[in-house]
Amino acid sequence: MAESADDRLRLLIERIERLEEEKKGIADDIRDVYLEAKAVGYDPKIMRQIVRLRKMKPDDRSEQDMLLETYKNALGMA
Repeated sequence: MAESADDRLRLLIERIERLEEEKKGIADDIRDVYLEAKAVGYDPKIMRQIVRLRKMKPDDRSEQDMLLETYKNALGMA
């Protein structure tokens, strides 16, 4: 017997709700790791930047670095 559209929708919504709960749990775990790092003297703000940079492709990261240097030079910050 085929499930109705209402049942299918309900199941999809329930899956999304479960995944949202898992996502919240993972976000809490990540926050705890940053708090642990801060407690031993690391700077969580810098760690977040490093994580973001490590996700980037090397070429994209190099391009961003070049643009940042160009902007800093233009503003007399170098």
